[in-house]
Amino acid sequence: MSTSGVLEHTVNPFNGITIERNLLPSDADVFRDQLARSLAEWRKNGNLLVWLEVPIEKSELVPVGVEEGFDFHHSGEGYLMMTLRLVENALIPGYATHYIGAGGVVINDKNEILVVVERHRRSKHPSYKLPGGALQSGEHLEDCVVREISEETGIETIFESLVCFRHWHGYRYEKSDIYFVCRLRPRSREITIQDDEIESCQWMPVDEYLASEFVHSFNRRIVQVALNGSGVVPTEIDGYTDPKKHEVFMPEGIQFDI
Repeated sequence: MSTSGVLEHTVNPFNGITIERNLLPSDADVFRDQLARSLAEWRKNGNLLVWLEVPIEKSELVPVGVEEGFDFHHSGEGYLMMTLRLVENALIPGYATHYIGAGGVVINDKNEILVVVERHRRSKHPSYKLPGGALQSGEHLEDCVVREISEETGIETIFESLVCFRHWHGYRYEKSDIYFVCRLRPRSREITIQDDEIESCQWMPVDEYLASEFVHSFNRRIVQVALNGSGVVPTEIDGYTDPKKHEVFMPEGIQFDI
């Protein structure tokens, strides 16, 4: 919506203003005049805060926003998001707070577990880890762990269940991190390692893995959980689950009356 001289915008359900990115002027002086008029109007109307998304091709507008008191909220590929409180203590939701990763417990019919030694590590001695990695934008856990195992080891797998996860703070860029541990069944056996990230990969007898001095206590515990627990499996819920957007995990065998 717009009134004369006010930047094109919408009002969100929380009484915040979202300035229309695609209709921002290119000229910084024009923007400065329109922004001043707009802020005066929005303050008079009792709006709480303003969201200003500046595309990189209009980056000359950023200093104008800073002059008016806007602060940086987050940036992404090709844009910078800025915010301004029109009312003191108005709530500005934080941006993404977590990284998400997934590792795979892959055990073959010989009771051997698929393990990797990362090329880039702090110690000289090997540390036997589970293959896995970070989720890509828009990727499901199930797809991520299958992809990462294939990329790192060349082993194709079938997802079976989600067995546990851990959550910690103070990770990369001071964000938090959630690491999901999944149980998978191998569809192939021949290993082809990802040379730039993985130093070595092997099928190791499970008993040897659990007894190795080069296995961290956390990895030892999560493998034990995967061996002794059934975990939770991908589940669809009528009227809720959209396979493109949602991923739900629940225990198997539970009957619901609804």
